[in-house]
Amino acid sequence: MLSQNTLLVIALAPLFGAIVAGLFGRQIGRAGAHWVTILGVAVSCALSVQVFYQLAFAGAAPFNENIYTWFEIGSYSAHVGFMVDRLTAMMMVVVTFVSLLVHIYTIGYMHEDPGYQRFFSYISLFTFSMLMLVMSNNFLQLFFGWEAVGLVSYLLIGFWYKRPTAIFANLKAFLVNRVGDFGFLLGIAGILYWFGTLDYATVFARATEIEHLTMVELIGRDWSVPTFICICLFIGAMGKSAQVPLHVWLPDSMEGPTPISALIHAATMVTAGIFMVARMSPLFELSDTALAFVLFIGATTAFFTGLIGIVQNDIKRVVAYSTLSQLGYMTVALGVSAYAGAVYHLMTHAFFKALLFLAAGSVIIGMHHEQDMRRMGGLRKYMPVTYATCLIGTLALVGFPFFSGYYSKDSIIEAVKVAMGRGGWVQAYAYWAVLLGVFVTSFYSFRLLYLTFHGKERFHDRVGQDYVAPEADSTEHEQALAHAHEDHHHAHTPHESPWVVTLPLVLLAIPSILIGFFTVGPMLFSDFFEGAIFVREANDTLAVVGRELFHGALAFGLHFWASPAFWLAFAGFAAATYIYLFNPSLADRLKQMFALPYRVLENKYGFDRLWIDGFAKGGVKLGEVSYKAGDTGLIDGAIVNGSAALVDRVAAVVRRVQSGYLYHYAFAMILGLIVMLAVLIRALS
Repeated sequence: MLSQNTLLVIALAPLFGAIVAGLFGRQIGRAGAHWVTILGVAVSCALSVQVFYQLAFAGAAPFNENIYTWFEIGSYSAHVGFMVDRLTAMMMVVVTFVSLLVHIYTIGYMHEDPGYQRFFSYISLFTFSMLMLVMSNNFLQLFFGWEAVGLVSYLLIGFWYKRPTAIFANLKAFLVNRVGDFGFLLGIAGILYWFGTLDYATVFARATEIEHLTMVELIGRDWSVPTFICICLFIGAMGKSAQVPLHVWLPDSMEGPTPISALIHAATMVTAGIFMVARMSPLFELSDTALAFVLFIGATTAFFTGLIGIVQNDIKRVVAYSTLSQLGYMTVALGVSAYAGAVYHLMTHAFFKALLFLAAGSVIIGMHHEQDMRRMGGLRKYMPVTYATCLIGTLALVGFPFFSGYYSKDSIIEAVKVAMGRGGWVQAYAYWAVLLGVFVTSFYSFRLLYLTFHGKERFHDRVGQDYVAPEADSTEHEQALAHAHEDHHHAHTPHESPWVVTLPLVLLAIPSILIGFFTVGPMLFSDFFEGAIFVREANDTLAVVGRELFHGALAFGLHFWASPAFWLAFAGFAAATYIYLFNPSLADRLKQMFALPYRVLENKYGFDRLWIDGFAKGGVKLGEVSYKAGDTGLIDGAIVNGSAALVDRVAAVVRRVQSGYLYHYAFAMILGLIVMLAVLIRALS
């Protein structure tokens, strides 16, 4: 049986470390700050593993209890409580394990930073916020954790607050996420309205009560209540999990230190939306329309954001666009009711994507804070541990047979194929998007590997030959970013990173290779998530994949030769190898030949300009017009100043009557009496 005290310690240990490091950082010093936060997360990780073992292997029952009553208003109440089943336990282990390694890695990466204690406080607080999100048993606590990770990510992305680009990036992340959170809040309000409670168990048990309910007529038709609730909830997930068109904040979040890039993009913030939709599977299964919407958004994100990664030259941004694409794969899995496939890919992706981010950070350390891959090359012999672990992460990402990414990604593609056989154009679009996305993923992944670790050593060049100055019409942010990179151009000799950096890489490389092989059977093709995830029999695409294709992890791994995904990944590998390893000049020729699509990808399909020059500047202009017309013209001009001017003018006229002469007053009295008599006589006659 799970202990309430154990769960409290898991959630509160990182919070304790964050408070001590944040409020008493000067007193305990740099070593004290990292020790207290690392110990807090280590305790949380160890206990999370224990909880997972009890649930998965020792037969413990899921835990669902309220710990504290926040408030009660009439029939409504709000609680702090935990729902810990196998889905939650898996998330707890992934979050705390990756966070623990990021904490250790931070010792080496941030050792010269003056904000050392503050950074450890922030990342420990981030871990606490994510744990509160995944462990919650009600929508209000979920929303608290949801907003808390958004707030702390704002602080971490803008950690180097003296950089204008960092401030721009954290403000952009904060505002874009508010768009998604507005929809999320509407969805929660809908649940409270139609169910009268925010408790998960009660809502899920009564979910079928709203299956056929409709709400007010919109756009000529009645809207299904489940569709409205699920789409609103998913809009929140679109913000947190960076789905098109709310994806624009995530690449710019690379302005934060690399450890937080790994933490945000691997196991924590961006996967919150995936976890939330999987947890809400009893609601999403009620609406085929909502699932189709989820599927379309995920497929678009998976393919089109991956294409942008091909033209990126900043090593962290390539990995960031890879994250966008993989989040699209997870969302596609949700859209075909393969919720277990989505959270399974979430788990495997957490390990190899954290590995790739931390490997990129190791390269940045070894290159003395250079991030442009065009100024790298040949680092394999200088940084052998970083290279080996980065290669492992790359193979897992592209879905090389028997690596963790192979099992999770191929399962999703096969599930979408099953859905395509049952559905319409959205399912067909999604299948081809995720399938072609495999080629794109493989191409930009090996491009990163070759430009960074292979080929000619370019880091001794003061200015790279292919450096492109910012365009005259680029945004101020883009120009500032380009000039910031230009400032880092200096000759240097690379070196391997210290052990506190390479040890987390090795520890993440192990599950990136092995975890898929040992967990694919129980987590995807058995009842591992029974009770935590609900799928209608007609929608159970993973069950079909299991019956037709899965005959054990080894057999599934050997099935690669018959999988089109493997051959597309191989084609991406072959193309990247030929272009960037054997014929580098071809890249420039292809860039000139495909100048228009290259420009489109370089401009990120214009989404940045749409949000910044369109919505943001449009909002500012609307505010200026409202200020001038409404505030200055109507309120200040007409109502406040106008009423005062009217009173002043009336008073000026009336003041002339007050002459001070007695005969004037007598005349006025007689005149008034005559008027009154005239009115009286008229009334009586």
